[in-house]
Amino acid sequence: MAKDRLSGVFAAVATAVDADGSPDVPRCLSLARHLPDTGCDGLNVLGTTGEATSFSVDERKRLMTAYRDAGLPLHKLMVGTGAAAVADAVALTRHAAALGFGGALVLPPFYYKGVPDDGLVAYVDALVTATADTPIAIYLYHYPALSGLPWPVPLIRRLRERFGARITGLKDSSGDLGFSREAAKIAPDFDVFPSSEAALPEARDGGPFAGCISATANLNADLCARAYRQGDRAALDSAVAIRGLFDGKPLVAGVKALLAHIHGDPALAKVKPPLADFSAADRAAVTSGYDAVRAKRVA
Repeated sequence: MAKDRLSGVFAAVATAVDADGSPDVPRCLSLARHLPDTGCDGLNVLGTTGEATSFSVDERKRLMTAYRDAGLPLHKLMVGTGAAAVADAVALTRHAAALGFGGALVLPPFYYKGVPDDGLVAYVDALVTATADTPIAIYLYHYPALSGLPWPVPLIRRLRERFGARITGLKDSSGDLGFSREAAKIAPDFDVFPSSEAALPEARDGGPFAGCISATANLNADLCARAYRQGDRAALDSAVAIRGLFDGKPLVAGVKALLAHIHGDPALAKVKPPLADFSAADRAAVTSGYDAVRAKRVA
């Protein structure tokens, strides 16, 4: 298992998409190199913002391998390996472990709803057993609004009791910081990452959180870094303001549209079905709002 615990500002990286709908590897690698240079301590690849569940197992494995072949610091990368089919989740988690990723971010098997805890324990057991020879840190991915299946705190405690530190932490995309704080009490070495930059003050100076894993850190990593490392309140406010531009709007398509604007590359705005491109009106509103936040910071 990775010796270094992951912490700090993580971008949930968008996955660039080719004309044929497969991952655009050169653009993915370019973004993965750019974000640490602008403030990210690490990256979460092939998560929700990365549209992971819209890609096949082979596509996901090829992109993981491309990150390794490009010499990226995999020990600082957490990769989404959860799937509805246990065999797919096992294959992806084993591949991530063999390549040397710092952690596997695991959605529950999300098709069936209301399943018993015993079924979820069996799912995690399959992942832990399959990677026993190359133990990768497992981070549970709590996003019930999309998965329809939570990782409740009592179940997480049960998983920790059974599998120990292999269950290393949690990404909480529920938006409920009360849940995040309760999960962080499970064990001193259980690392919780809320999905909003607003949690960064609680990740400083021994707070309950290990950092944040945010979709909008694709766009505001420099501000998040100043907030996390220096306690810069104005930078935090600007980062949160950028995140707020997407309230009530499709987040993944919006992040990609704004990435296209920031990098001057329209191809970055492409999403994979079933997602649809950001509307022209939303794109105009978000880009003008982003430019206004940045101009205010400069002024």
